[in-house]
Amino acid sequence: MTRENRHLVGAAAGVAALVPVYYLTEAAARALRTSNAAFGPAPAALAYLAAVAVIVTLLTAWPAAALGCGIPLAAAGAVFALDLNAALGVAGSLPWAREGGLPWSQPNGVPWAELSEPPGTMAGMTGLYTIIGALLVLSALLPGRLRSVLGR
Repeated sequence: MTRENRHLVGAAAGVAALVPVYYLTEAAARALRTSNAAFGPAPAALAYLAAVAVIVTLLTAWPAAALGCGIPLAAAGAVFALDLNAALGVAGSLPWAREGGLPWSQPNGVPWAELSEPPGTMAGMTGLYTIIGALLVLSALLPGRLRSVLGR
């Protein structure tokens, strides 16, 4: 495979990883909010964040994939920080926004999101997308010897 093809495949892998990272991060933020309101532990949030950490670690091994996922996440975080109404409008148009969340995140058939709060709201408002996106972009910009152990 040529160098250009490797970069193209890496960018496509990063964009494909954007969907699970986006929704898993949102599920973790909602689980943290729920546990905080109930003043209890949040094992589901830990599981969601661990899944995000695994995906992010895999992406850091391939700079093109890290950029393919990190730039849109950082941009989403910036939109949430700068124009919340526009961000909520975009998030409301995403897949599964009208149904109240992803099927795997509905314990006992209860929707994970209120219909007025589309997926992306909680993680966007707390800055999680900005942090994860910035870390992915920075990992892609680091010299090869400082990148993930998986890339060696």
